[in-house]
Amino acid sequence: MSSPSDDDADSELSKYAPKWRREQPATPDAERLRSSKALWSTENHQNRQMQIRSLRPEPLPEPPARREGGLLSLARRSVKVVAFAVLVALLAIFGKSLLEGVRPLNSDTQTKQVSEPSDRLTANNAPANRTLVPAAGIAAAPGAAPSATAQTPQVPLSPAPGQQAALSPISKPLGQGSAVRGVTDSEIRFGISAPFTGPAKELGQNMKRGIEAAFNVANANGGVLGRQLRLVAADDGYEPTRTAVAMKELYEKDQVFGLVGNVGTPTAVVALPYALDRKMLFFGAFTGAGLLRNDPPDRYVFNYRASYAEETAAVVNYLVNVRRLLPEQIAVFAQQDTYGDAGFAGVEKAIRSLRGGNESTILRLNYQRNTVDVEDAVAKLQQYNAQLQQKKRPPIKAVIMVPTYRAAAKFIEKTRDLYPDMIYTSVSFVGSTALANELMLLGKKYATGVIVTQVVPAVDGHSSLVLDYKSALAKYFPGDAPDYVSLEGYVDATALIAALQRNGPELDTERLVGTLENLRDLDLGLGTPVTFSRSDHQGVHKVWGTQLDEAGHYQPIDLQ
Repeated sequence: MSSPSDDDADSELSKYAPKWRREQPATPDAERLRSSKALWSTENHQNRQMQIRSLRPEPLPEPPARREGGLLSLARRSVKVVAFAVLVALLAIFGKSLLEGVRPLNSDTQTKQVSEPSDRLTANNAPANRTLVPAAGIAAAPGAAPSATAQTPQVPLSPAPGQQAALSPISKPLGQGSAVRGVTDSEIRFGISAPFTGPAKELGQNMKRGIEAAFNVANANGGVLGRQLRLVAADDGYEPTRTAVAMKELYEKDQVFGLVGNVGTPTAVVALPYALDRKMLFFGAFTGAGLLRNDPPDRYVFNYRASYAEETAAVVNYLVNVRRLLPEQIAVFAQQDTYGDAGFAGVEKAIRSLRGGNESTILRLNYQRNTVDVEDAVAKLQQYNAQLQQKKRPPIKAVIMVPTYRAAAKFIEKTRDLYPDMIYTSVSFVGSTALANELMLLGKKYATGVIVTQVVPAVDGHSSLVLDYKSALAKYFPGDAPDYVSLEGYVDATALIAALQRNGPELDTERLVGTLENLRDLDLGLGTPVTFSRSDHQGVHKVWGTQLDEAGHYQPIDLQ
């Protein structure tokens, strides 16, 4: 039997051939073969057709390979789409975390830990000093879940020109899910508003120096739980009108965690409400004024030093009980502002106590802040003593001063020759070293016998605290002489550092306040412990007495 080679058979069977065969183009050999087939006899054509039909298989469906190829193609495209979506999601999650640099993947757990209040916190509003600086220039990837930080209200900042690079952006603190103002994983930033220029500049400069000496000692030993301490200073010139600007700069530009060692009472009238409104720590201010010693105490205000009331009470008792003066022989030379008012009120209270609660007239001699204009005060003293002499009453024999050092020196200069036996005393804010220097320039007769009450031990002593202070001063501020104001700054900062260490790494204002209110019997080497409580935010109540000798050195005296 001949092979089926005619055109019809080929055309009938060709559709069952593989697809590649059917789609193969015609070749010259194929054409010649087809032509030869046309010459074949057609006589048996119908028989062959019948045979072909009888042998023809039923048409088969499209080979499954074709459909399987389509499904595989669709699957491949789907896999590509899914892989691309997964890649985008991973970039959104890990890319944002890498850009922000510090937010861990388990931020929900971290945020929960921050949101749970410490059992030491009071029922105040949300803790102060929470997130105030958003991560700069980072936008969430599409489809990414909003973070806890993004849900917290934030205050936008406009960084000032020249602002230090370390301040922007602020790193998030160790172990917390949101940033705390002034606290990063490597730094705790404090501020001080004080006079660094003008007539009272030595007070601000020395206070800052003492704080920085203590900070430097701590930083050299690893800081506070790995964080370095930093002090940012703003100059208010001892003028309340400038204090508002200084406080705003520290809060908004420098982003400080809290304040330490602010100088002055009239400036505190402005600085204190600003800090309290923002729940900022106001620690160790260089003032003994009552406005920082409310009963009960303001939550965010902590004082190291004795008050002016305690200083003046100590010196009034000394003058009456030790020097045997009558209360009416005591006058007050005071700055004409809230600082002078606080000191004068302390003298009034002490004398009233000695008189069994009876009121008495006390001579007050005033001068204007940031001046040495004491002429009116001197004239008033002369006039008053003349009146007493006419009435045959004892003259003024002691003047309690509530001044700054230059005004005090000028007043002593103008009155020493008029009243050679006059006893001059001053509260500690005067600036003891600066006062001694001013008086010694005038001559030893002006310095000898001047008494200054102190809120720290004698600088010329040899206690462990004083020796540590002198060592730090010599190391970090070589050439600067020890000073009572810088010693107070050193003690302030040392007490604050102790509280920060006890607080632990989870640092914010509310936790630190809780730590301070539970700080008991802290031994800094003062001869008296530092203790705070919820009802008493003043660490020390002791007053030391010192008196200048002919060489201009302060010698300790017993005030009782």
